[in-house]
Amino acid sequence: MITSTGSSVRDVLASAPTGEPGPAISVVIPMHDEYGNVAPLLEEVVAALQDRVAFEIICVDDASRDSTLDLLRTLCRRHPQLRVLSHATRAGQSAAIRNGVKAARAPWVATLDGDGQNDPADIPALLTELAAAGPQVKLLGGWRVQRRDGWSKRAASRIANAVRRRMLRDDTPDTGCGIKLFEREAFLELPYFDHMHRYLPALMQRAGWRTLSVPVNHRARRSGASNYDNFGRLKVGLSDLLGVAWLIRRSRVVPVVSEEGAVQRTQQQGREAR
Repeated sequence: MITSTGSSVRDVLASAPTGEPGPAISVVIPMHDEYGNVAPLLEEVVAALQDRVAFEIICVDDASRDSTLDLLRTLCRRHPQLRVLSHATRAGQSAAIRNGVKAARAPWVATLDGDGQNDPADIPALLTELAAAGPQVKLLGGWRVQRRDGWSKRAASRIANAVRRRMLRDDTPDTGCGIKLFEREAFLELPYFDHMHRYLPALMQRAGWRTLSVPVNHRARRSGASNYDNFGRLKVGLSDLLGVAWLIRRSRVVPVVSEEGAVQRTQQQGREAR
């Protein structure tokens, strides 16, 4: 890990909605067959962030079989902040998030699920929490204290979270929540693999950074059906969990201090003393 102050969170929060050369925050939303959720979700993102911070929205269509992509293209005319990426073939949520983050122009990225169950109104709260956190905090994850899913999904998630916390010791009550806020540069330095989005707190901690969990709102799905089932999650989750546990055991974080930066700071302090 290279010791760095990273991007100033105060700059993120203080950025004016206009007059800036680029966005201060990028909102990345992966989507697959979410035609009925696209328009209202984008309206909520714009309402939550306009007049607060300069932002862009990047929707990544993961080879939807319905008209999600066509609708996104149409909505670009309504929302100038919207950018649309699309996959030629279905690649999964982690690939969609990573491609969205790679395309992002802002130093900080917020993610939301495309099904509308995450509340965009929670993004400003995450920014406020980040402003109060130290520079070592590179990720804030949503914590769905009151989930609006069926009992079987809630039970499966409860078991999965308990097993993950015991194995990875990431001190994170809910890694499956789609709403997160993280530094773009720190994210892109993480090892990439399919389904990595479920283990971001552990991966950030492995890289030497701190993470925080923040209670957020959770809502019932407006339209469509979930793209996952409990058995599918369990099948891939076990192998992924073992792989992440192996990565953590094999990691060795060594802080690196820039001597040039230290000299510059010393010289600056000397000039101030004179």
